[in-house]
Amino acid sequence: MTELPAGGLLEARDEEERAALIEAGRLLFARPCTFFTAAQALDHLPPPDGVEVALAGRSNVGKSSLMNALTGQNALARVSHTPGRTKQLNFFTIEGRLTLVDMPGYGFAKAAKSVKEDWQGLMFNFLRGRPNLRRVLLLLDARIETKPSDNAVMDLLDKAAVAFQLVLTKADDVKPTALAARQAEVEALARKHPAGHPLVLTTSSRTGRGMDELRAELAALA
Repeated sequence: MTELPAGGLLEARDEEERAALIEAGRLLFARPCTFFTAAQALDHLPPPDGVEVALAGRSNVGKSSLMNALTGQNALARVSHTPGRTKQLNFFTIEGRLTLVDMPGYGFAKAAKSVKEDWQGLMFNFLRGRPNLRRVLLLLDARIETKPSDNAVMDLLDKAAVAFQLVLTKADDVKPTALAARQAEVEALARKHPAGHPLVLTTSSRTGRGMDELRAELAALA
């Protein structure tokens, strides 16, 4: 049996290790993923048991669609046509092996200050004080430029000393040349941040692109 590299796909030395990580991700996400609690205040947070990974992004970046595609459960995260409605932390568990934390969308006002308004208090305290939070998946729209609010959240994650990994969404709606340029731009951006993970994943919830790789990364953490 191939030993899984602890660093995920970035540390895979050959195709055998990469395939083993992909398979581990498939097996993990073949298990049921269920909602178990929500928190609007620090004293409502569940005990910090097991590995947690949080998902964050601008209010219309496609976070709910990505969660549904990732888990293969179309109704897991409600897809809203009114961005910015969720103002709480929603916790989902994969049979106790991994917890996914759906964070509120930010930046719908198209200003970095909205990050301070929407993410003050609970969000920053959760990021800074959650001992079992292994990584934040920070979603960026592949179709548009990185917004000031995205940069503000990256700075906040650096300040909170929380590792984050950039994930491009909606890649199916971008032509190959433009997508390659966007990928290179975001990879350079990740390298500028102390808390940034060097591997950027490109995904599409509609076509399933990148879901195997994303599942593999989360399986390596779990």
